[in-house]
Amino acid sequence: MSKVLQYGGVVASVILIAFGIGAIVTGIDGRDRVRDDLKREQIIGTEDSTIPNQLVNTGSEAQAFANVMRKHTLEATGGKTYAQLPRYMGKDGKATNDEKLAATNDKGKPIDNPLRSLWVQETALTTALNTAYFAESVATFAIVMGFGLLLSGIGFLVLTLRVLRRFDNDKQPVPAPAPAKVALTS
Repeated sequence: MSKVLQYGGVVASVILIAFGIGAIVTGIDGRDRVRDDLKREQIIGTEDSTIPNQLVNTGSEAQAFANVMRKHTLEATGGKTYAQLPRYMGKDGKATNDEKLAATNDKGKPIDNPLRSLWVQETALTTALNTAYFAESVATFAIVMGFGLLLSGIGFLVLTLRVLRRFDNDKQPVPAPAPAKVALTS
């Protein structure tokens, strides 16, 4: 077997180990960055959340807080989502989709329904919180995959070195057996 093929297994193993270490380091860095960014925002869980009075500093806590924000927004809008709310604030104080019935500002333009603005803000904030959850999940996946690559690389390296040792042992000359002693009789 050629030397290139013999040592190709060693090189492939070292590459797997290097990628494994790189994935672990990248995953840990990503997870720490998400947690640091969340901690910096100083978000505290509300009393009616699954994390009451707790600092939101992990991806799963960010997702829990996003769920509470959605619940609060639905409560404020009477259970209606952005798309279900009328577009304008009416002259009579009730929301409407009819521009002619809408209250106007000093320039004569219809006034937007403030509950729709609430949904825009809620969507922006919960998207950021859910992105933190997703980013932390991807970082955790990178760590797990890194350990998988690392262990695979180590396993392949052990197997490759055993095979190389076996080939080296096969190439060494085997000593000829000593001639058997023959008894001389006369």
